Amino acid sequence: MTARRGNMPRGGGLFGDAPPEHKPVAAYQANIDGGSRGNPGPAAYGVVIANEKGEVVARLKKYIGQNTNNVAEYFALIAALDYAHTHGIRALRVESDSELLVKQIRGQYKVKSADLRPLHERAKKMSQALESFRIEHVYREHNREADKLANQALDETSRKGPSATEQKPTAKESSMRLFARYKDGYLQPQDPLELPDGTEVEIVLRVRK
Repeated sequence: MTARRGNMPRGGGLFGDAPPEHKPVAAYQANIDGGSRGNPGPAAYGVVIANEKGEVVARLKKYIGQNTNNVAEYFALIAALDYAHTHGIRALRVESDSELLVKQIRGQYKVKSADLRPLHERAKKMSQALESFRIEHVYREHNREADKLANQALDETSRKGPSATEQKPTAKESSMRLFARYKDGYLQPQDPLELPDGTEVEIVLRVRK
């Protein structure tokens, strides 16, 4: 039996319902920046996050020890992505003045540095878990607030003096060699650790292929 055109339900659907409209998820924006004084040298990052209305909801900054500019840039991106995940943000647009970072995340540049590969893999995995993610390159003058936060973190650290990890070892400190495997964004020791709760550990990465 063939239905006549005049008997077709309104809306074009089988039961007269209009097809559901796909509404894009409102995106938050993160401006990120990382810096190193000496490259490598004392390094820190700054992140400014604004909601879909353009209102700043978070300003993040952190000193990350002796590192390069590029490592600091990746730390900034990961900090922005971590904020998005922990605060239920489903769509994120990132602006960075690091052309290298932007093109590596987009897949336009290969990641040749062994120091950047694990950070790149982690950032990619975190970005792919969002419903919508976009990263764009902007000029430094459009990223001043994030740059200011990174410099504030460096200035605050320099006033406090060297961190505990940069001080000379004391008689109470000891060292051991431990192998670990990187998986799902975490370092997993291959041997069991028998350390008291609260023990502070300094990790120096040497990446093996």
